[in-house]
Amino acid sequence: MDETAPWARPQDALARAVEVLREPRPGLLPKLSEVLEPLVPHLAAAQLSGVCAYSPANTVGPSELTEAFGSLVISRLGERALAEAGPGRPWQGDAELAGAERPLVVVTTTPGAGKGAVLVLIRPDGAPLTTDVLEILQQLWDLVVTHSDHRATDAAPAQAAVSRVSANARAWAIAKSTGTHSAALTAILAPLRSADLDDAAARRAATELAVTALLDLRRSADLDRVLSEEPADAAFARLARELRPLLRHTRVRLDVAPPADGARSVPADLAHTARDAVRAAVLVMLDQEKPGRLHVSWQFTAESVLRAVVRGDGLGALAADALGVHRTAERIAALGGRSTVEAVPGWGATITVDLPLALPEPASVGDPLDGLQPREREVLDQLARGRRNRDIAVALHISESTVKFHVANILAKLGVASRGEAAALAHRAGPSAGLHLAS
Repeated sequence: MDETAPWARPQDALARAVEVLREPRPGLLPKLSEVLEPLVPHLAAAQLSGVCAYSPANTVGPSELTEAFGSLVISRLGERALAEAGPGRPWQGDAELAGAERPLVVVTTTPGAGKGAVLVLIRPDGAPLTTDVLEILQQLWDLVVTHSDHRATDAAPAQAAVSRVSANARAWAIAKSTGTHSAALTAILAPLRSADLDDAAARRAATELAVTALLDLRRSADLDRVLSEEPADAAFARLARELRPLLRHTRVRLDVAPPADGARSVPADLAHTARDAVRAAVLVMLDQEKPGRLHVSWQFTAESVLRAVVRGDGLGALAADALGVHRTAERIAALGGRSTVEAVPGWGATITVDLPLALPEPASVGDPLDGLQPREREVLDQLARGRRNRDIAVALHISESTVKFHVANILAKLGVASRGEAAALAHRAGPSAGLHLAS
């Protein structure tokens, strides 16, 4: 097949896959559509995925086609594909979109223990695709979704914070839109149900249409919640499955205590961060504490905080900056959370991570340094003098890793992206903020 020449050899197929995986998330679907065009010619593409909490549905192609795609439409096409072709097999068929029956190919997959993902391609004709082409399409979609799942799980702190803000804004907009449409449709239903109107058949038909529209709106809102949130019990069960392989070749006993309110929903990015923090805490304890037993628990506090606790009966020698590894502390700070380490020599150690379920309210205008702790002010003072982490550690008699931990917290609290921006803020605040910047 000449049109599939870019996919003719295994190395060609791998090169196409690498092109897609290298693409930043906003351009992933356009790049995927571009590399698939020689293999599966199509007019438009749409995807629905629970991997990205703040933008689960995306489209590419002419607006007259892509405007027909909503998250509910794509979800229903995915359900039809699973029902008619089965898991792990693309479905070819026709469906009504944008006012006409159109030939489609629909691919579904589920990454690990994550939520499912659907890819829909609108084709120019209904000529059946070969088995080889369908297998390549399925494997590529599996690869893309699995890679995106890892991207979301291991997102950089700044990405996690942006995702949280975007998810909140989108949820608010959807809730407002759903409420408006529900009110309008309910108003339509009232006169249609009135006994004072004649033409009962027309009234019944109109009522059925309005009821169906209301149900669709509610289902759309429910679907959005499913894609951007996780039930706490499911999120914790996924964590437990991920922890057990870490202990497979040790004699360490693992006890887990899921949250009491397991049905409560948790934002997906927050659940990712909580799991990441617990995994990091367990790995640190296995390496430094040498415990015989680990206890992992999640709970919701009265302050609307998800609290993750890892307790071990090891040496009790854990440092205060234990979660500075793998940028875990930065990811926690990016979501407005905090972590604490309590270690008692000979008795063991406890790592506690608190993550707020709601975004913090914007701080009132005032001194930007008000939120810093005394030690963080000392580190900022040194940082503003242009000193490196090693020099700051010597000056304050703390470890270099502790300096890194404080710098990450300072950047997060000040809302800046670099040490230079933090230093500029410190210089503007000057002595009035208790800083002594003269070298």
